[in-house]
Amino acid sequence: MTEMPADDRLRYRVLNDEVLFAAEALVRLDRKTVQFLKEKALANDRRRIRLCAHQDVQDPLHEMLIVHTRDTYVRPHKHLNKCESFHVIEGTVDVVVFDESGSIGEVISLGDYSSGRMFYYRLSHSYFHTLLIRSEVLVFHETTNGPFKRSDTIFASWAPEDGDEDARRKYMEQLAQAVETFKPG
Repeated sequence: MTEMPADDRLRYRVLNDEVLFAAEALVRLDRKTVQFLKEKALANDRRRIRLCAHQDVQDPLHEMLIVHTRDTYVRPHKHLNKCESFHVIEGTVDVVVFDESGSIGEVISLGDYSSGRMFYYRLSHSYFHTLLIRSEVLVFHETTNGPFKRSDTIFASWAPEDGDEDARRKYMEQLAQAVETFKPG
């Protein structure tokens, strides 16, 4: 596995296997850092990692470089009193937006800028949403307002919990089929 670049070890602190925080006010990223994060995501149980450019959960602005693999399950959820923007750096993904009962209301197909797809979205309302990752790895920049409070995230009761692998796999297969039916053309 690629080691975190030496300069980065000084600039970030590890919260856990999935979360790193900036240790300095000036945050810089390069390809080596992204490669390191991709490898770490592949090695994690939940197949994800995030590098927080903000220094702690109390910051009023949260910016994160996030890596998910195709196998990452993001349980449908919504955020109370939050906006969220999402800019794809590498990979492809369908962002699925639901109504309160779990019916698909919108599918936003995203890819990096060079893909010719939409590469950015902003969600300014509390809608349930999830990610259907289409590439082996998805690297994206997400911004939201802080501070982070776990109670501001509401998980959809109609979607399986993160730890139930069989239910999760079945749900994601059904969602993928529903998205294909929902998409025009």
